[in-house]
Amino acid sequence: MLQGKRILLVIGGGIAAYKSLELIRRLQDRGAKVRAILTKAGTEFVTPLSVGSLTGDKVFMELFSLTDEAEMGHIELSRDADLMVVAPATADLMAKMANGHANDLASTTLLATDKRVLIAPAMNVRMWSHPATQRNLTTLKADGVAVVGPNDGSMACGEFGPGRMAEPMEIIAAIEGLMKDPAVGHPLKGKRVLVTSGPTREPIDPVRYISNHSSGKQGHAIAKAAAEAGAEVTLVTGPVSLADPVGVTVVHVESARDMLAAVEAALPADIAVFAAAVADWRVASVADNKLKKGAGGPPSLAFVENPDILATIAKHGSKRPQLVVGFAAETEAVVDNARAKLARKGCDLIVANDVAPGTGTFGGDANTVHLVTPDSVETWDRQSKDGVARALVTRLAEMIAKA
Repeated sequence: MLQGKRILLVIGGGIAAYKSLELIRRLQDRGAKVRAILTKAGTEFVTPLSVGSLTGDKVFMELFSLTDEAEMGHIELSRDADLMVVAPATADLMAKMANGHANDLASTTLLATDKRVLIAPAMNVRMWSHPATQRNLTTLKADGVAVVGPNDGSMACGEFGPGRMAEPMEIIAAIEGLMKDPAVGHPLKGKRVLVTSGPTREPIDPVRYISNHSSGKQGHAIAKAAAEAGAEVTLVTGPVSLADPVGVTVVHVESARDMLAAVEAALPADIAVFAAAVADWRVASVADNKLKKGAGGPPSLAFVENPDILATIAKHGSKRPQLVVGFAAETEAVVDNARAKLARKGCDLIVANDVAPGTGTFGGDANTVHLVTPDSVETWDRQSKDGVARALVTRLAEMIAKA
């Protein structure tokens, strides 16, 4: 798909700049021609020699270069590329782009281009969540700039949260999507998407509850990816320690019954993705006071089934979303159990994953999934949960476009 395509890569000044070197190699492996603009701040993290050695071309750095600007270099650079990619896109570069500044070669070239632009933000979590950065992000999206990432994770500064630049292969996937269809930036624009995420908590008494190890990372990543794809997103989440995704309406719940009520209140929707790990059972009678240890041994608890949220919505009649997607977290016979769940629940697609001990799926940052439909099973290579989310949202956009 990228054979012969011309990519102009702007490398900003952040520690994530080292990933841009791998990005160049990966693009070239796919037949793309890469030219690079290295900002002054970027030279603090990677050298012009290393970038030029990989691109096999001159590295462009200076706005007021006598030889380059005699040929109107910033105009030629901006028009010659099929796509401009900014990776890492620092808070400073995003601010310049959003406000039309042009005080160096990178910002001037970005202002002069008539081609699509893709940014891969990378910065400290507090800088990313700052209202100014979020305003700039909103402006850039409204201007048609495509965005990939950032991901959650540990950062060089020691903090944890959103701000890590997307991995090179995630950026490649985003580039391929834009090359496939220049209008792909917002494939779910005008669509309403409902996502569930996290565990539920089923009370035993005022201080104890039944739950599971779900972190909510995959569901939150799907909600974020759907919002980036232009959808109006409602996220119904159980108790998690994650920040609410930007640009998403978030409803916080505790129990399975609470989640079902919130999901039904969020209808109608075009797509519903049920990624939450909902407790199958709850205690039949919740104690009014804390249960005490006694001579009679542990208390005997009676259980009743919780409502089946996925099956309820999949069979909701007139309010059924056009696409209903379930998740199957299995510890054995993953695909076989997913096929049975697909038939039993009445949904359109099951995303199955292995959560057996040792897989690192529950609570981890990566996932290996199988997409199970009535006619096929497709296994994806292990990748970050953000990568899974973006790929899944792209697939759902294709499915609903064909429906």
